[in-house]
Amino acid sequence: MSFVEEKLLLFDGACGTNLQEVEIPDAAWQGCAGCNELLNLTAPQTISTLHEAFLDAGAMVLETNTFGASSIVLAEYGLAEKTAAINRAAVANARAAIGTRKGCYVAGSVGPTTKLPSLRHISVDELAASLAEQMRALVEAGVDALVIETCQDLLQVKTAVVACFEVLEQLGGNVPVLVSVTMERQGTMLVGSDMAAICATLEPFPIFSLGLNCATGPTDMASHIRYLSRNWPGRISCMPNQGLPEVVDGKTFYPMSPDEFTRHMRAFIEQEGVSIIGGCCGTTPEHIRKLAVACRNLEPAERKVLR
Repeated sequence: MSFVEEKLLLFDGACGTNLQEVEIPDAAWQGCAGCNELLNLTAPQTISTLHEAFLDAGAMVLETNTFGASSIVLAEYGLAEKTAAINRAAVANARAAIGTRKGCYVAGSVGPTTKLPSLRHISVDELAASLAEQMRALVEAGVDALVIETCQDLLQVKTAVVACFEVLEQLGGNVPVLVSVTMERQGTMLVGSDMAAICATLEPFPIFSLGLNCATGPTDMASHIRYLSRNWPGRISCMPNQGLPEVVDGKTFYPMSPDEFTRHMRAFIEQEGVSIIGGCCGTTPEHIRKLAVACRNLEPAERKVLR
């Protein structure tokens, strides 16, 4: 069975918040502390071990450790020239973790960068060129899918999607493209677009799925998932944080237990027809383990899209 044929795809959980719990030698950072993507080159076993923990928990899909591996972000660490090498290494680390396991896939993670075109941080052409470079490296390295995730700006999303399909056309590839937006608690993206505008903008593109990740836990995503269930013709993804983040003793804390997280996610599958699930910030292998057990024999609910 291929990636696109799987009725229910279970992605892994958080990368960054789990790496924060790992002891990583100072030498691995090479003076670039906080650049998790560099670890693909300097501490590959650390990345593969985290991937393995999620596979052991039951994840079917590994996202590469490339959320910030565009030249735009890497340039902030003086690492822009390593863009292709970092992305290729990230795919290799995920493949190494999978080894001979069957029914497992690698999805190339493409984050929003640190600059939003609607806020005039960057031009559309500059953004497109940087994302295209990253996506080309991921596709050439052999990912099974691309995930344009944590999108906060509708112009950034459209720029990334257009650049992505141009790269795929140039390479002659047929890689499924997933888009995942981030909605703030006020009910819109950071720059103000609502879910109706997102759907209208992206419907002309042949993307594999549309969904949500990051910012909040599943509770605050419920109304958006319900809207997608009734208005989006393609597949729906949901990868929430481990609840709404709180600050406790000066540190970020994610409060939702694996059982509670799983209860909400199972409802999205059974009631709203969500067919791509996983976790974002804070979610651990235990969250994915509970999710895998609870959803093992589930089929997404049939949806009636209002046209």
